[in-house]
Formats: sequence, C-alpha cells, structure tokens
Amino acid sequence: MIDAQEKLAALLPKLRAADWIALDTEADSLHAYPEKLCLMQVSIDGLDVLLDTLAPVDFTPALQILRDHTLIMHGSDYDLRLLLKTFEFVPSHIFDTMLAARLLGRHQVGLQNLVSHYLGVTLEKGPQKADWARRPLTPRMETYARHDTHYLKPLADALAAELTAKGRLDWHQEYCGEFIRNSAVIAQPDPETEWRVKGSHGLGPRGLAVLRELWRWREAEALSANRPPFFVLMPETMVALAQAAVDEQPTQDLIPRRFSPRRRQGVTEAIAKGLASEHKPGPLKHYSRRLTEAQARRYHDYERRRNRRATELGLDPSLIASRATLLTLAREGEKATNGTLMKWQLELLT
Repeated sequence: MIDAQEKLAALLPKLRAADWIALDTEADSLHAYPEKLCLMQVSIDGLDVLLDTLAPVDFTPALQILRDHTLIMHGSDYDLRLLLKTFEFVPSHIFDTMLAARLLGRHQVGLQNLVSHYLGVTLEKGPQKADWARRPLTPRMETYARHDTHYLKPLADALAAELTAKGRLDWHQEYCGEFIRNSAVIAQPDPETEWRVKGSHGLGPRGLAVLRELWRWREAEALSANRPPFFVLMPETMVALAQAAVDEQPTQDLIPRRFSPRRRQGVTEAIAKGLASEHKPGPLKHYSRRLTEAQARRYHDYERRRNRRATELGLDPSLIASRATLLTLAREGEKATNGTLMKWQLELLT
C-alpha cells in the first residue's frame, strides 16, 4: 500500500518505465456524502500496487506519469469523473475494456464475465458494499482491489485483436476520446431537474413543489450526517409524502419510524414549505411531444436506419445513437450531426 511519500518516490521510476498502466479506483459512495476517492489501483508489468488516496501523500508526480501513458480501464466513466473531482486529473489516452466488449456486441460486459470468457480466469465476487475508507483494508478487500487491474492488460490485448479483426478499433479509439472530453468538465446540476427523483412524473405542480422541498431537506441532512441521500430518505418515500400532502392525507405514518423527533420535524416543515410555495414547478417537457409531423417522420427514419444497422452488426442500438441524439437530429436535421455524432456513427446512419 502506497501510504507515505517515500513509498511513492520508490514507485515512480517503475511507473515511468512501464510500457503500459492499468488503473481503477474505489470510493465510499455507499457510506459517505459527498463521496470521496479512497483508493487507486495500478498495475504494470509484474506489479500490482494500491495507492491510498486518503493518506497525507502528494500524488502529483504519479498523476503526471499516468497522464503520459495510455491507461487501461474498465468502465472508465465513473473513475474519470472521480479523478477529475479529486485531482483535476484528465488522462491523455485510455483503453476502456468494457466499451470494447460492448462494441464487439457482447451483452455481459462485467469484468468477471470478460476475464472468464477471454482469459479463463474465475474472479471471486468482491465485497459489493465495502467501505473503502476503512483502514486497514481487509485482506479480502486488498485482493479484490488488486484483481480489478491485474488482468486488464491481457484482456485489453484480446479485445483489441478482436476489434481490429472486425474493423472496429477506430470506433473504440474515437469513443475513448469522447469519454476523455466529457470527463474534462464537471457537469453543473440543473436546479429544475436535480430534485426530480424516480416516480415524480406522476405528481402535479403542488406535489412537485413539496418534493422539491423534501429533496432540499434531504440534501442538507445527508451532507450534515455524511451519509448518502438514499440512507436518509428513499426516493419512493419522498414521492409518497408529496402525494399524500397534496391529497390532504396523513403523512406521519409515511415518515420512517427510525427518524428522530428533529428529523420528523424537518420533514414536516419541508412539506409545509412546499405546499405554501408560490413557485409551482410544472412537468418536464419532452422533446418527443413537440415534434412536428415532418420531424416525427425524420425521427422514425433515423430510428429505422439505426436499428437495422445495429441488428446487422450485433450492436446495442444506443451505441450508434441514443434516443436523445435521434430526437436532436429529427428537430435540427443534418446540421446537428456535427458534434452530435462521432465519425463512425455518422457513417452508419447515413
């Protein structure tokens, strides 16, 4: 475990000389709020190492080396966002093994499945709800963490060979570049949508106003308690409370019994504030409901082309173009293809 500056200094020459680097991360998203990066796993030829990102260590020299290499990662989207938030780190190049598997038409793209299929190795199922902020890590946690990167290089080699044989390696490279560009910007939450939890579409304006205040209360409570929001109050409970309040039904029985009097009071006050709010949010307007007749025809034309090509290639249709992308193309026409679609996606759709 790299948990001291002198240990990192000893590792740096090995990292610098490496022909390849595999990288993964672990966070405490099930145990803290906001989540924090707790561990970086790095593998190079002949060495698997864990970097304790909670230790008082300046990892800048290691990050500079990582930036100069192509990083082999699996399902990199979350890891890249976490690295940006923690270190303002953006890699230069990545090879994402999960994306590679998807572009090959595989349906089971978890690391366990891919390592078993391509390498004949059975990985033990890891501690799914582990608190990666705990120290010391248990031996089982350490083994699981090391396995996350240990097999990525041979897996990437096998996937790259198959992508090349199918003429899809360029697709993968372009997609990985898109991942990096997207990861370089921290998305700002939309105040009109961030509180709209699953199930909120059935609420009217007053119910939405109550839900918004409940969400704000829950957010503050989660930050104060350093617990994930769902640990404080589940989304379905928030929706049920909002609907009951609007229907003038009792809400006390819907509040979790484990709540302290202070929390019960907080929920009650949030409901009252929502009911009294003058700003009543309306339902979100979906682009699909605003398509003109011509736009609808264009949408279905793109959709048919996408689905036909996806079937021919054995791909998930959303890899070629998501529904949101098709709606943009339907509304704006060919001019929207620039910047909306990657080169290979455009070639498949036109």
